[in-house]
Amino acid sequence: MIRLFNVYYPIRQLVLLAGEALLVWTSFLAAAILRHPEDYYVMLNYERGYFKVLIATVAVLIFSHLFDLYEPARWSARGELYFRLLLVPGILALALAALGYVYPNVLMGNNAAVLGLTLVTITLFAWRIMYAWLSQQPYLRENVYVLGTGERAQRLVNGLRTRMELGIQVAGWSGNVEGELTREAIASHLIEMMKEHPIHRVIVAMGDRRGTLPVMEVLQLRLNGIKIEEATSWLEKISGKIEVDNLYPSWLIFADGFRFSPGFMLLRRILAVIAAWTLLLMVLPILPLVALAIKLDSRGPVLYRQKRVGMGGKVFYCFKFRTMRQDAEADTGATWAADDDPRITKIGKFLRTTRLDELPQLWCVLKGDMSFVGPRPERPEFVEMLGKEIPFYGVRNAVRPGITGWAQIKYKYGNTIADAKEKLQYDLYYIKNMSPGLDLMIMFQTIKIVLLGRGA
Repeated sequence: MIRLFNVYYPIRQLVLLAGEALLVWTSFLAAAILRHPEDYYVMLNYERGYFKVLIATVAVLIFSHLFDLYEPARWSARGELYFRLLLVPGILALALAALGYVYPNVLMGNNAAVLGLTLVTITLFAWRIMYAWLSQQPYLRENVYVLGTGERAQRLVNGLRTRMELGIQVAGWSGNVEGELTREAIASHLIEMMKEHPIHRVIVAMGDRRGTLPVMEVLQLRLNGIKIEEATSWLEKISGKIEVDNLYPSWLIFADGFRFSPGFMLLRRILAVIAAWTLLLMVLPILPLVALAIKLDSRGPVLYRQKRVGMGGKVFYCFKFRTMRQDAEADTGATWAADDDPRITKIGKFLRTTRLDELPQLWCVLKGDMSFVGPRPERPEFVEMLGKEIPFYGVRNAVRPGITGWAQIKYKYGNTIADAKEKLQYDLYYIKNMSPGLDLMIMFQTIKIVLLGRGA
């Protein structure tokens, strides 16, 4: 796996993306040359031809991203994959037709765009078929042995086996050892697997290693050039979260990441303010319409303020457009919103689905109580309760809370303690790996989620 923007991506996934980008660029470029054989040089260099090809290429990649063509976990069947793949040039054709009708000079003439879309469709299908065939070849896979037993090791094995895009094959693990799990039995099983398969990597997933870890055998493998790694880092890579069960404070202390230098925090603050001002200027025309819709739909104020816990445990007021009736918590007190909550108004349901109810929080970002990206701020009543139930829950208050965040794009809306624990694990990953590049990636993913109405 390769680390980009402090997020781990399988090499195969990056090869898929790079291959498609190259093919789409080449297809549109070839179409321009074929349709303008005599003056293609002038058209490409002096009529912004290269720029038009670039824009078309970026558009194809963006549409592919919106249709989840780079997320194998969302491919329920091969037929669905090819159907989504066919939608990309179809949507782009409609967009180019509309653009060409309004601005005829924007497109490359002589039906170059039509030929380009045809070539893109053919090459994308051919590339996906070839990629699927190559990904199944055993010589392009890495054999891994998982050294350990128990629920944690089993979870790692299942994760590696279900993530085919990792290019990893679990050649064996200690859970298949017959009889008593002694150090000698585990070492014998590991050596036997080494004889049957060329093991490239050993991942240690033992909770208690005293008396069971074959230290000398593992050391010899390390000296022979085989990679030896910890399960904690691999679970973090494949899941995008840090598991709090059996997590020791020493790991948080000595692990890489957790950068809180003044210069880095100042840079994050500057980027958050720029993003907040930019979005505020974009949505300014619709804010009066939202306010009017809320007033016409139900009695009560347009804005709703609520105490939330911010960085360092500081309590601040978080502002949102009101989505519930005015007396929503008069009888129950502080409670999580449930699915199909009867307290949510008709307009409130629409605002929550489109995330428009979050827009007033831009003021909280400008004030300095929140950042644009970070863990979601929680209510003081819930923070006190969750801090007693979930280990390391207070770590999420080490940074400013955000309007959007890693947990928000990776996990659904939560209204239980189990959901809060799951989201904390994503928040810990973000705090450990936060960077301007990761923030930009989260913003980009948030746009996709909002457009598709996911996770509301």
